[in-house]
Amino acid sequence: MLGTFIKPMHPEGIRFVAIFAVITAILFTFSTILGWIGVGLTVWCYYFFRNPDRTTPLREGLIVSPADGIVSLIEPAVPPAELGMDDTPLTRVSVFMNVFNCHVNRMPVGGRIDAVAYRPGKFFNASLDKASSDNERNSLAIEMKDGRKVAVVQIAGLVARRIVCFVAEGDTLPVGERFGLIRFGSRLDVYLPEGVEPLVAVGQTMVAGETVLADLTSQEPRREARTG
Repeated sequence: MLGTFIKPMHPEGIRFVAIFAVITAILFTFSTILGWIGVGLTVWCYYFFRNPDRTTPLREGLIVSPADGIVSLIEPAVPPAELGMDDTPLTRVSVFMNVFNCHVNRMPVGGRIDAVAYRPGKFFNASLDKASSDNERNSLAIEMKDGRKVAVVQIAGLVARRIVCFVAEGDTLPVGERFGLIRFGSRLDVYLPEGVEPLVAVGQTMVAGETVLADLTSQEPRREARTG
């Protein structure tokens, strides 16, 4: 029961929680009310950097969500030029993370990291379409066993100012493995291989490492959905 509410924290969050805790202690010297507000913000900071275990489906061909959040866009787009992939438009699925989502990012597929490319940029609201092209971003091209590639892009948002990536070119990771995080609100884009349709819809809630985003072996057409 305790494990339902208390999750391990990613090491990236330790210094931030420590800073919040010190500020909270100082606030208590001025006002009990301010101090308890600080306690609430410290707990939120811990919650933001939570790093829960996930149960990842392992069937060959599945592409899982790399992030917790809401599907904000599904549209054709060319992968970031810095990855050196073809300029053929691919289906891009964007997952928007708010400040209450878990921000640890996970591999959408298993494979070799063919390219990692960071590009500085602006900090528009990550839910906007132009965030994919204008915002600070870190892009990965993942080569699967069959030679096809999946691109996943970490995009900083209006509040986020720091993209963290744990992997390097040449690394090989399994599907669902942690590869990075973004601090305080952001978005991830996944570029599906040519001809692959997403099995999710705009507005759908995603769980990193668990929700099946697409199936390379499926012939199912793009899904429709309703809200209500």
